[in-house]
Amino acid sequence: MNAKKRLRIGVIFGGRSGEHEVSLASAASVIRALDPEKYEAVPIGITKDGRWLVGSGAVKMLGDVLKSGDRVMLPPDPTAAQLMPLTPSSGQPSVMVDVVFPVLHGTFGEDGTVQGLLDLAGLPYVGAGVLASAVGMDKDVQKRLFAQAKLPIVPFLAIHRWEWERDRVKVLREIKKKFRFPVFVKPATLGSSVGMTRVNAVHKLQEAMDLAAEFGLKIIVERGVNGREIEVSVLGNQEIRASIPGEIVPHREYYDYAAKYLEQGTELVIPAALSKKQVATFQDYAVRAFRAIDGTGMARCDFFLDRKNAKIYVNELNTIPGFTRISMYPKLWEATGISYRDLVDRLIQLALQRHAVEQRLSTTR
Repeated sequence: MNAKKRLRIGVIFGGRSGEHEVSLASAASVIRALDPEKYEAVPIGITKDGRWLVGSGAVKMLGDVLKSGDRVMLPPDPTAAQLMPLTPSSGQPSVMVDVVFPVLHGTFGEDGTVQGLLDLAGLPYVGAGVLASAVGMDKDVQKRLFAQAKLPIVPFLAIHRWEWERDRVKVLREIKKKFRFPVFVKPATLGSSVGMTRVNAVHKLQEAMDLAAEFGLKIIVERGVNGREIEVSVLGNQEIRASIPGEIVPHREYYDYAAKYLEQGTELVIPAALSKKQVATFQDYAVRAFRAIDGTGMARCDFFLDRKNAKIYVNELNTIPGFTRISMYPKLWEATGISYRDLVDRLIQLALQRHAVEQRLSTTR
């Protein structure tokens, strides 16, 4: 294929999020996987303080992109040159991209904010749109939609940070009335288990609530389940496919941030040891959950399988799951028959298809 005809893929990573470092690892894997005969990678790093950078540093597999590089901005104007230099007089050229691949985990990236900017700029992008991205980040709203879709969820409470700060005694009383211990406490709008605590006794509850409140304006408290952790990958727009299920077997008491990213020992079992009926149920629930939030492109659906009664609970959907080669989302698809490179290619094609459908909408009367 002629190099001039290659699509320029803007891979956005980093961002103002507690999951910043996770994003860097995912983006490096995506860039390596882009077929050089089809695509030209354009790394776009967002620093922890929100500066957008491109340049030679980004090409070094993200090693220097967050320290040096040309500063750019994406104007919310579909007729403008894309990724314009922040200082037009600098002589720096505009950077053009054909498709954006956001590999941003957490706030200001996975929550619909960047997706809204990309919509305003008229750029096709991989993954969920504004609504599904926002719902995917807000576990409270997400669980309410799952319940409306008649999907089984673990009993939970959503508590605004202002409620906790205004009347701690009242909130603690409400939690103790609704739940037996253990419970899990976590920010409602963050992933990768950042700010999450398993609380086994009432005297530990206040500390867990304070930690969650550091990372989110809303806090989720949910009943602890002695369950196996099952995950299913989802792919598609109108026609949605679900992968075979896999199981997370953490070496710690539960699958927290340290078990995910800092320590060795957690085992990914693919395929999970399940009956055919259980596999079908997990896949059905994953597709229904994806439709419940109006998802497109990709997501990873996380479940609990209760060890006592084998009941399945939908835990949450992640609309931009971890994307390293050892992450569960691509590994599940590899086990289902789609290689990492082919998966990246399919996601780009899904982005272009969704954009083409959206362009058919009329904006005038």
